[in-house]
Amino acid sequence: MSQMRRWGAGFATNLATFADRLQERRAAVEREEDLPAVPGEDGAPPPGTERAEPRAEYVPPPPSYAPAVSAPRDPVHAVPWGVRVAAEVGWRFLVLAGALYVLMRVISAVELVVLAFVGSLLTTALLQPTVAMLKRAGLPRGLATAVTFIGGFVIIGLVGWFVAWQVMENTDMLSQQLQDGIGQLKKWLLNSPFHVTETQINQIAKNLQHAIGTNAEQITSAGLQGVTVVIEVFTGIFLAMFSTLFLLYDGRNVWQWVLKLFPRDAREGLAGAGPRAWRTLTLYVRGTVIVAFIDAVCIGVGLYFLGVPMAVPLAVVIFLGAFIPLVGAVASGALAMIVALVTQGPFTMLMVLVVVLAVQQIEGHILQPFILGRAVRVHPLGVVLSVAAGSLIAGIGGAVVAVPLVAVTNTVVGYLRAHAQEAALLAAPGPHGSTAVEVAPVRKDVPEDS
Repeated sequence: MSQMRRWGAGFATNLATFADRLQERRAAVEREEDLPAVPGEDGAPPPGTERAEPRAEYVPPPPSYAPAVSAPRDPVHAVPWGVRVAAEVGWRFLVLAGALYVLMRVISAVELVVLAFVGSLLTTALLQPTVAMLKRAGLPRGLATAVTFIGGFVIIGLVGWFVAWQVMENTDMLSQQLQDGIGQLKKWLLNSPFHVTETQINQIAKNLQHAIGTNAEQITSAGLQGVTVVIEVFTGIFLAMFSTLFLLYDGRNVWQWVLKLFPRDAREGLAGAGPRAWRTLTLYVRGTVIVAFIDAVCIGVGLYFLGVPMAVPLAVVIFLGAFIPLVGAVASGALAMIVALVTQGPFTMLMVLVVVLAVQQIEGHILQPFILGRAVRVHPLGVVLSVAAGSLIAGIGGAVVAVPLVAVTNTVVGYLRAHAQEAALLAAPGPHGSTAVEVAPVRKDVPEDS
């Protein structure tokens, strides 16, 4: 009986304890429902609370890492491709233009030396075949050079003396014929449909005399400048003769010294371009001399049969004018026409014009293509532009050297372009394999297995 009481009392105590614990558990659950839910590592509610409905809307916190945002574009890529290409070409063009401007300024500062040296190159190109011929005949280099040099400049001096002598001999006759021509022109104006009176003609003559008297000081200064020009011409001739002598005697060593001034990688191409440029210059000078001689002989014979005075000096002027393409022929032909008009009248002038035009047509369509050939062929537009640019830069001397300079530059640029392409092919990897076909040239002096 007593045991049953103890057992009942213990059961009641345990039941009360269980009821208390159950009440505490219920209170704890109610408190958890009142608090906000705490997310797990992936942002989801913790386990055991999935079924609980939160009282507030869930807002995830910001992430602890930087979001994946694209980097800003490079400003270079924001510029259109065409504008970038134009800018690249533009600044390079400005650099080249600046370098060319500096070069032209330097050349203009030493214009006399440059023209003298270029003239010596042209003279050397004309005389060098004679030196080679004399050396093949058995003469030593020094003797062959001396004979060619002295003979060439003696011939040039005799031609100049002959022209000056002819002009001095015919000056009085030309002056008289000029006065007669002016008188005939006066008569023609008086009887012309322009209704020019003798008073007007006399007034024009007085105005000319007054202009000459007023500008006497300027004419005197021009004469003094002419004296300075003559001194410069003789200085240039001396420099040209001195340079020609050394180029004829030691031109090969001079070229080897010039090659050493360039980088080693560029010497191979320049060593090949040099002889080709010299050949082009030689062909140009030799062909121009032959064409000029034919023009001078044909036009001189025409002037002689038409009765124009000073036919031989005019022929020499035409010969010298042929060294300035297009412009020289026009100027020398115009001079011959003026002399014919003053001395013989309009009909003879027209006949001289016909002779000059006929000879120029023969020269342009037969002589130059046959004698000069394709080696020095330059487009007529290039000839006109080069002569105009040369005359603006250095006067008559610049006009003379412009066309051969363009021809030589054309030859050098063409060869260097071909040489660069060949070097690129040689540097490319060769064929390999048993069925490979040779696609690149191979040097003959280098073994294929090296």
